[in-house]
Amino acid sequence: MKITSKLLGGVSAIALTLVSASPAMADGTPAGSTIQNTASVDYRVNNVSQTAATGSDSFIVDRKINLTVEEVGNVTTSVGPGQTEQATTFRITNLSNAALDFDLLATQANNGATTAHGGTDSFNVTNVRYFLDNGDNVYGAGDTEIFYLDEIAADNDAVIHVVADIPLGLTSGDVAGVTLTATAAEAGTANALGATVTETAGANTANMDTVFVSAVSNGGVASASDSDDYTVQAAGISVDKTSRLISDPVNGASDPKFIPGAIVEYCIAVSNSTGSATATDIAVSDTIPTTVTYDATFGIRLNGTVDGSGACLADGTSGGSFSGGTVSGPLQDLAGGDTRTLLFRATIN
Repeated sequence: MKITSKLLGGVSAIALTLVSASPAMADGTPAGSTIQNTASVDYRVNNVSQTAATGSDSFIVDRKINLTVEEVGNVTTSVGPGQTEQATTFRITNLSNAALDFDLLATQANNGATTAHGGTDSFNVTNVRYFLDNGDNVYGAGDTEIFYLDEIAADNDAVIHVVADIPLGLTSGDVAGVTLTATAAEAGTANALGATVTETAGANTANMDTVFVSAVSNGGVASASDSDDYTVQAAGISVDKTSRLISDPVNGASDPKFIPGAIVEYCIAVSNSTGSATATDIAVSDTIPTTVTYDATFGIRLNGTVDGSGACLADGTSGGSFSGGTVSGPLQDLAGGDTRTLLFRATIN
């Protein structure tokens, strides 16, 4: 920028005073402001005070572009397979001395890359969107879907939720790394993303120039980014179906055999591996073969346990249903490391 100055009048018995200096602000003096100060010189001629001479200087404050993007909470986002609208949260702060728009871009880590919290990227999230937080820093119904940040004043910030869906078929420990990048754009037109801000090249001009802080100068644009992880906590469900003879019509309960008329006890043991997420709303169903007849007298026993060898114990409570050749029943929530059973009996035809 061009700096102009002017000093008038002869000098004798000089007193120099500076006036009209602008006060400092937290984000710096606003870009485009004019800073002017005036020097005043008092003097005397033949012992007579003369009219003071003055000289002024003014220049336009240039625009300094600076911004930060920071993950809110600094912890991995825990998700389950198949969950939708899962949010990871970032704060974008405009540290410039001018209002800005910000273009937003979420990118995903390459498969096998080390992610923000030390995991290894193994899958991609889907249906990625951006939501402006309503002030509570928690993604919810009051947040607004956006495509860019509009008119962020100097020294102000905004909290953004990157929201995505999680594929089914994942296992505990699977990780998706996501990076949010904000790029400075021109403000001034509400509800419209301005052009990408460019840095002034060459020497200082008389107009408002633009300077990028080195930390955000990225190949001709000013941008900043931070990363977070979606880390899967899945239930490690396994099912073990076993049968044992109770009795037969020849031998009774003493060394029974699988002959027609024999009573067979079926046990369906559902286990959740240690360290896994709790499994809920567990519903077991088993369509029995037409070569056996369901034992309605014994019924169905739910939420039984197994002994140290993994054998089913007949300690469940009555419940469930039999309809259309299918035995079914719900099991209680299953924490990591737990096993629950559904038990029923049938007679060989």
